[in-house]
Amino acid sequence: MQMSPNRIDIFRFDEYNSKKYQVKWMFGVNNGSRIHSCNDVEPVPQRYLNPADIYIVKGYGIEVFLENLNSPAGIVFDEAGSLYIADSGLSTGNPQVLKLVNGELELIAENFVIPISGINYLNGILYVSHRGFVTRIFKDGTRQNIIMGLPSNGDHYNGPVAFSPDYKIYFGQGTVTNSGVVGNDNEWVPVSPLLCDYTGDYVLLNGQNYATDNILTEAMTDDLAFTGAFSPYGIPNIEFETRKRHVKASGSIIRANLDGSNLEQVAWGFRNPLFLKFNNSGQLYAINNGFNPVGSRPIENATDDFYYITPDLWYGWPDYSAGEPVNSPRFTPTGGYQPTLIFKNPPNIPPRPYVSFPPNSTLMSFDFNYNQKFGPYGDVYVAEYGSTITATVGDGLSYAGSGHRISKVDMRARTISTFAINKSGFPASISKGGGFERPSHLVFGPNESMYIVDMGLNIERDPNIFIPGTGVVWRIFHTND
Repeated sequence: MQMSPNRIDIFRFDEYNSKKYQVKWMFGVNNGSRIHSCNDVEPVPQRYLNPADIYIVKGYGIEVFLENLNSPAGIVFDEAGSLYIADSGLSTGNPQVLKLVNGELELIAENFVIPISGINYLNGILYVSHRGFVTRIFKDGTRQNIIMGLPSNGDHYNGPVAFSPDYKIYFGQGTVTNSGVVGNDNEWVPVSPLLCDYTGDYVLLNGQNYATDNILTEAMTDDLAFTGAFSPYGIPNIEFETRKRHVKASGSIIRANLDGSNLEQVAWGFRNPLFLKFNNSGQLYAINNGFNPVGSRPIENATDDFYYITPDLWYGWPDYSAGEPVNSPRFTPTGGYQPTLIFKNPPNIPPRPYVSFPPNSTLMSFDFNYNQKFGPYGDVYVAEYGSTITATVGDGLSYAGSGHRISKVDMRARTISTFAINKSGFPASISKGGGFERPSHLVFGPNESMYIVDMGLNIERDPNIFIPGTGVVWRIFHTND
């Protein structure tokens, strides 16, 4: 490891199909942001793709629509059917917005903060969400940062915007930590030691503290750091300590005017509300990815959830999962300790999810189907990204059983079924097949079709860096069989 006042550079080698390439991470200290880049030492082979390796519900077909993309996070169509792609930057270090023109990708904008998390479009204007920012791009190429200073420099960031019927933008803001406590699982601590989560209401803390080996004092081998909830690393809590309300709270849903003015909090108490959308009746829905068994306060068996959003409520983070308190025995990590509650005075009884998905599904996006020729009217289709972590206690988390698929939510019965999945049950990199790897976005578009963004192959053991040229857009269509 090579250190400097401006950044930390970490070099390592990995393999992909016996081809070695060098990966270089750069953790920038400017505003606590992180900059990642990937430099190939040898050319990366083209990703093997075979739609026949994907099981899909009878009556539908699937094909490759676009390939050889660099870690795409999302897509959007304009009113003319033109396609725009958000390149996250997690494979090249250069996030970009691209447009498909006559079968070729044309650069629209670049130089965003890694990663771009999504893109949307309204009335000739593109809205790009990237770490800490929402930026508008106009038809003439000019750009405007309309929202800045979001608390996105920790583990999670701000998601793509959604448009409400009254023409406001809504977006989810993820948490800085897994469960409210900065610990040794947070790789950004040496760069941003004062970073921590912020509450969305006035709360009292129970005052428990969590001991770790102090990673900020390497020379002192027996030094311990005692860290409290909603405090920077190494800063303990005391009982009845108060935290005040923040509009830009960790784990919140936020809204603003289309120009970014009049920023307001809609709800809070989510861990990672990465994607949200209004249905055609004007009701807001959101996904939330639950706790992981990592860090100083690990929590096992937390579901990933799909919520109908009621404004002005607390949804339970960091003390509840899917409406159940995390001090219930089932949330105790294997080989670990039963979690305790952080808040002495929870703001309200948290709502239950509309439906819950298995742990580590990692829900990334969803869309409502309003085409009766495609399928049941109003049902929701969800892109499941799959597990992103290895547990710090107990057994490692499997790739099987959740994620790496497209699921369907029956909105009337409140049930979940698998709509499309690799026949092997595993992501393509594990099975060596030609199907799904990392579904990151799903949207209904032209030709009465569903379009699925597959971010590509990530480096083994590291879900935050992707291999260039392995991203795909799939198209699913009804075959009338």
